[in-house]
Amino acid sequence: MKAPGPHGRLVESFLDMIAAERGAAANTIAAYRRDLADYSGFLAAEGSGPLAVDSELARRWLADIKARGLQAPSAARRLSSVRQFHKFLYLEGRRADDPTSVLEGPRLGRPLPKTLGMADVDRLIRAAGEGEDDESRSPGERLRAARTYCLLEILYATGLRVSELVSLPRRAAAAREPLLNIKGKGGRERLVPLSDAARSAIARYRALLESVPGAGEGPWLFPSDSESGHLTRQAFARDLKSAAGLAGIGAARVSPHVLRHAFASHLLQNGADLRVVQELLGHADVSTTQIYTHVLDERMKAMVRDLHPLGDE
Repeated sequence: MKAPGPHGRLVESFLDMIAAERGAAANTIAAYRRDLADYSGFLAAEGSGPLAVDSELARRWLADIKARGLQAPSAARRLSSVRQFHKFLYLEGRRADDPTSVLEGPRLGRPLPKTLGMADVDRLIRAAGEGEDDESRSPGERLRAARTYCLLEILYATGLRVSELVSLPRRAAAAREPLLNIKGKGGRERLVPLSDAARSAIARYRALLESVPGAGEGPWLFPSDSESGHLTRQAFARDLKSAAGLAGIGAARVSPHVLRHAFASHLLQNGADLRVVQELLGHADVSTTQIYTHVLDERMKAMVRDLHPLGDE
């Protein structure tokens, strides 16, 4: 869908730029388009546009979205979209100034990511595998248990995004090298090491998959009858909630993203470097990974307490 209004071509040029130069994903581009359509609509109602708006009108737009009851994170995201749009117009020579440079966005407290302790993750993974070897169950039930166990072992071993996880190709981890080649956001590729436990879980799951007639075909490691041909994020999230129930962990505490956070937090707790975790998570900028600095703060406190010569005094 093209951006509406007389200034739609400016918006589309900006969206083309972030797609080509930043490798922005389709969902990211759609979010920018919605934000900028709202902004352009406000300016049009005021008899103005992106090339004519001044700082005072930009302030009125910001006051307007706050008056509409937008939560602080949504207002901050919308302001960020508009700022980047005006920066683009300035760099392209379409404007000589940036009317949004004087705007002050809503203050945001940065929430710590929800995560699980190591003992909880261990209990969750063990609960997910229950039934995999139970021959009293149907082949389909055993396969589903093996699939959930395999997904959890891979997720906790790699910290993959759930979209990267469910769309792994059938050839994943089939080679001798214990590595996965992941194509992440913006088409960026990275190598992620696999643990022995994850490789073993994949091998057992593959064996069961190939024993079920018709299930062992196709390009995906986790095939499904969904439109994409592979397991959906929603289906995995449901299976994960079921495993949480078996493990005695509240379903609200568990999601694929919580397991990704657990992977990162536990690595840092055990001494990993923040830059290494950034690479493993596929973050383009280390500032994104810095939500985990609370883990590093605790680690540094513990190091000073345990290693400083006067720490016991």
